[in-house]
Amino acid sequence: MKKIILLIMLIFTIVKIQAQNYQISFAGTGASATVDSVKIENLSQCTDTSIGGSNILNLTPMVTGINENTMADNVIHIYPNPISGFCSVEFNAIDGGNTTLELDNINGKKIVQVHELLSQGNHTYYLSGISTGVYILKIESDKYSYSSKIVSINAESGTAEIKHIGTNPITNKQDTLIGGKISGLENNNILSLISMQYNTGDTLKLTGKSGNYRTVVMLMPSQSQTVTFTFVNCTDADNNHYAVVQIGTQVWMEENLKTTKYRDGSSIPNVPDSATWRNTTSGAYCDYHNLPAEGAAYGHIYNFRAVADVRNMAPVGWHVASDSEWTVFTNFLGGANIAGRKLKENCNTRWAYQDTTWGNNISGFTALCANFRNTSGAWSMAPNNDHDCGFWTSTSDGTAFAWARLLRWCYGDVWIGPPMYNSGYSVRCIKD
Repeated sequence: MKKIILLIMLIFTIVKIQAQNYQISFAGTGASATVDSVKIENLSQCTDTSIGGSNILNLTPMVTGINENTMADNVIHIYPNPISGFCSVEFNAIDGGNTTLELDNINGKKIVQVHELLSQGNHTYYLSGISTGVYILKIESDKYSYSSKIVSINAESGTAEIKHIGTNPITNKQDTLIGGKISGLENNNILSLISMQYNTGDTLKLTGKSGNYRTVVMLMPSQSQTVTFTFVNCTDADNNHYAVVQIGTQVWMEENLKTTKYRDGSSIPNVPDSATWRNTTSGAYCDYHNLPAEGAAYGHIYNFRAVADVRNMAPVGWHVASDSEWTVFTNFLGGANIAGRKLKENCNTRWAYQDTTWGNNISGFTALCANFRNTSGAWSMAPNNDHDCGFWTSTSDGTAFAWARLLRWCYGDVWIGPPMYNSGYSVRCIKD
């Protein structure tokens, strides 16, 4: 019986450790050292949220049957617990007066202590900087006394601190957990701990924004960490600013090109008519089914002559990816036979057909189902709907054909072929 009890305790301990919270902070480098905001997309659960760049993302797993944070009568609340980095402490001061908060280690040694004159009501504190171990937090005044065990699984420790945050209670662990000004922090920054549900193995797409710069980082967290966005300028002749993503050693545009101009400012003609499109001998673009909303959301569709024009349609510092660069790209993702699924966006997308989504976007490339135009000027058609897209390379295969890559609605591959110059495909650029 004792062995069974010990085994059960061990299992619960392992579950608690594996189901720990991860805190993700953000930094910038490259063209900007600051992060204005971050959009977080959980591609495994198809959920998303946006937070300020100085805030901290608190990834919270759902663990059935384990309640780590609630004390009797709900008079004290510590979250997360076990902690990795820091936690919030909320308690109810049933009357105003002098209050002492003291954190001791399991041997009774005092680690940190603060004295506060508190008003009646709920108070929230920020506890950080403690090393791995078990601690007892004691909160005492003339009118009340609380205590709670805290387990720390911090890989690194710093200076233990207990800081008063504010008087707003925490009513929902999935909402903002810490908010307000923390006295003593440099520049009086506002620090918030924003929670988002996360299960082990989920893939996160993080888009950091700083001014006009946007950079995507893919993350499958296994620890608390700082994510650094390398901001790179990617601006076309129409002053469109593009998000970028590093995949392997290459840096790609994370969005389809939507310029209507070459670098010298000259226009790329918009050719909606099918016959004109079929017979044109110069660069041209269009929107799918000639709908401007398609161009705004999915980028424009171009013929190869626009890609090959010496006036250059790519943003300065960028170029349309060549056939060989696409090959390096797909090889990095496991080869053309399986890379397609890793390229396609996978949430709220028209790639889905008959309740099946043929993409997971673990690369961060976020290939959109933009569809295409064939050399006759007709629009792409798949069974019952339009569910394909193509990307030009910059590599010609003669006087009438050029190499391209096609993603198909019902397959996980990247199809390689040389369509005719007057086909209409999307364009992605790669950093020089």
